[in-house]
Amino acid sequence: MLYPMLLNPALHTRVWGGRRLESELGKTLPTYEPYGESWELHDSAVIANGAHAGRTVGEVLAALGPALVGDGFDLSEGFPLLIKFLDANDWLSVQVHPDDAQARALENQPRGKTEAWVVLDAVPGARLVIGVTPGTDRAAMAQAIAANTLEDLLVYAEVTAGDVLYMAAGTVHALGPGTLIYEVQQSSDLTYRLYDWGRVGLDGQPRPLHIDKGVQVSNVDTTPPISRAAASDSEPIIRGAFFTTYLHRLDGQPLALDTARRDFHALTCTAGTVSVGAGGEALTLQRGDTALIPAHLGAYTLTGSGDVLRSLPARA
Repeated sequence: MLYPMLLNPALHTRVWGGRRLESELGKTLPTYEPYGESWELHDSAVIANGAHAGRTVGEVLAALGPALVGDGFDLSEGFPLLIKFLDANDWLSVQVHPDDAQARALENQPRGKTEAWVVLDAVPGARLVIGVTPGTDRAAMAQAIAANTLEDLLVYAEVTAGDVLYMAAGTVHALGPGTLIYEVQQSSDLTYRLYDWGRVGLDGQPRPLHIDKGVQVSNVDTTPPISRAAASDSEPIIRGAFFTTYLHRLDGQPLALDTARRDFHALTCTAGTVSVGAGGEALTLQRGDTALIPAHLGAYTLTGSGDVLRSLPARA
């Protein structure tokens, strides 16, 4: 059975996290620890409604195959995209991700990790790391990490709500304090940590670094541009090799959308309240909710007043 599937988030404590996933996005945080990530759509996400309630996305993918995800995917590799919210109350580690070829060569994994960020909120003066000074020698980069002076080579950028960054694999990056982020990425958790600001993890121990592989895959020549998210029903705010993301701003008028039996759509409400209607059934999304629209569902409608980020796989 195909219908709009509401997803339960998976919440993850992080040494750099805070409490905004609860205070601003409505997630119930089960302990008083710092929470940094809410995984919204992923293989182990549990469906909250309808005939598949209680099953994971991975289980439903195994049962429905292309009807859920669309044609052309290797189902043994799992769901192709991962969507998260990130609450950075402190600096994330400075890190980098391999591309697909590097992931196969270095880790025997099928996917690297290209990702994109939409800044939902940022305190005044909030900054990100978006690379190293172009032209940095890799040997100098490794030496700076060993000497705890990598900060001198990093490129920082201030961000505000509505900023968008496409972070191709190989981009050295880090989220800074006071940022609340929507992230869409290839479904991979391959991360090479280059620098962790001299701190310890929640267990009181230093978190491991991955200097050799991290320096090897780092882009030392360019930094990504920062764009602004402009709501449009036809023009995406993110257009990349692996995913495309639209920002829909609803003002009470219905918006007709269609998967065309081609691609799944991932809907995340980032403001207001929005109803998803398909086949005579309706699903209400509040701020912070994510729903999966199966590829073979076809036509559906969004109504209400609010903002929805709609992500789907990119096609050649």
